Amino acid sequence: MTLADRDAEPQLGMAWRETTMVGVCPRMEITRFERPEVWAEVGTWLGIAATLVLTFEERAAGCRVVAEGEISGRHAYAVPAALAGRLAGLAIGADLRKAARILERRS
Repeated sequence: MTLADRDAEPQLGMAWRETTMVGVCPRMEITRFERPEVWAEVGTWLGIAATLVLTFEERAAGCRVVAEGEISGRHAYAVPAALAGRLAGLAIGADLRKAARILERRS
């Protein structure tokens, strides 16, 4: 995806590069897209792979998001991946809260 495509509707197989807060630039790809219930993506960078599955559960006052993820690393990246996995929950939570604020402003 290029900068011009940022407003494109998400679709299965869509891929892009993302720059994280720590400067890592993984290649991201949507691997599951079942609107409005499930969104899944995989990110790969060097010897590290991460998956994230978001399940959306309808509630009377909006929705509940359940996030499940996994980070793995090959060879020299196994230890950094394990450390990243311990911190991933905090980062995912922060991203979801930011997304909620953005969506709240749109409505």
